[in-house]
Amino acid sequence: MFGGRDRGESREVFFRAWRAHREGRQLEGVEQLIVQVALRHPEYHALLDTPETTLDRNYPPDSGESNPFLHLGMHIAVEEQLSIDQPKGIRGYYRKLLEKFPDEHAAQHRIMECLSEMLWQSQRQGALPDEGIYLKCLARMTGDPAIRG
Repeated sequence: MFGGRDRGESREVFFRAWRAHREGRQLEGVEQLIVQVALRHPEYHALLDTPETTLDRNYPPDSGESNPFLHLGMHIAVEEQLSIDQPKGIRGYYRKLLEKFPDEHAAQHRIMECLSEMLWQSQRQGALPDEGIYLKCLARMTGDPAIRG
């Protein structure tokens, strides 16, 4: 999403976009998408308002607390994937999910579950992400008979 940046630099992009939004400044490029996603997550607004306390904060998996930057970043990734239908067919799965979950946000969360599964498998196997895993998960989630496995 923000290719080649370290964690702090990536988080700064979120903080800058949110600050520009709060100050009523013109949003540019990915800032529009960041703010659009952040607005759907009021539970993260205070965090985005206080970069001095959250810039370097860790969110270890065993803490029981999810990483808000990862969550927002995954929403952004899904939005970008939907905009270009990549991997091919994701828009169709999204439409099917919208039939089950009429709320766009809830449907995106289902897609994010599959994206997480693909990334976890990739990390576990020490391999590049396999979009086949992603698409099979979406097929299972939507009940699509075309893909089984």
